[in-house]
Amino acid sequence: MKKWMSIGLLAALALPVFAQDKEEERVENAGKVMKEILAAPDSIPQSVLDKAECVVVLPSVVKFAIGIGGSYGRGVMTCRGGKNFHGKWGAPTMMALEGGSFGLQLGGQATDFVLLLMNDRSATGILTSKFKLGGDASAAAGPVGRDASAETDATMRADILSYSRARGLFAGVSLEGSTLRPDNDANKKLYGKEIDAKAIVLDGAVKAPPSASTLLSTLDKASPINKSKA
Repeated sequence: MKKWMSIGLLAALALPVFAQDKEEERVENAGKVMKEILAAPDSIPQSVLDKAECVVVLPSVVKFAIGIGGSYGRGVMTCRGGKNFHGKWGAPTMMALEGGSFGLQLGGQATDFVLLLMNDRSATGILTSKFKLGGDASAAAGPVGRDASAETDATMRADILSYSRARGLFAGVSLEGSTLRPDNDANKKLYGKEIDAKAIVLDGAVKAPPSASTLLSTLDKASPINKSKA
């Protein structure tokens, strides 16, 4: 009896550690995805990235039901620091992407997504509640190519620009109809305490975990200044 109680106690103690490791792995994978995408010849245009307030990276999103087209993915969001999003890229908050028909468009394989939040309204809105892309916030497929302009009509009107990478191909993709929301359960696992997305991003309530080092250093190097505020 004592033996089984000891095993049960050890298992209970191990669960929080396992959960934290899983979220840290997700953050690390997001950093790897961002680094690889920005190093590619045809990537996010510099002028677009320089005007983004926040970046959401969702590694390996998969379609959850064949024939329906809905998908579910989890990842991270990091924003430029400060109330006006003018500082360095800060501690990540965990995010979840749900619904939409893009699973059918992409053939069902695991796909990496990157979303750029282009203004304060979209950034603060997503931090506080579930956001429907194309409804609560206007969304568009992002332009691709180092020299592509951020001044196109679609780019200038959109609150959120979205990209996908599957089978080595990187392209703008429409995610209209999907929802993006803070994953505060995952935040608790990552940071070891109850904390919501708004406190992490806007209030700077926690330091970035070591697992976010690749993501933040990549973005700090690629786009150190928010040029939409210039």
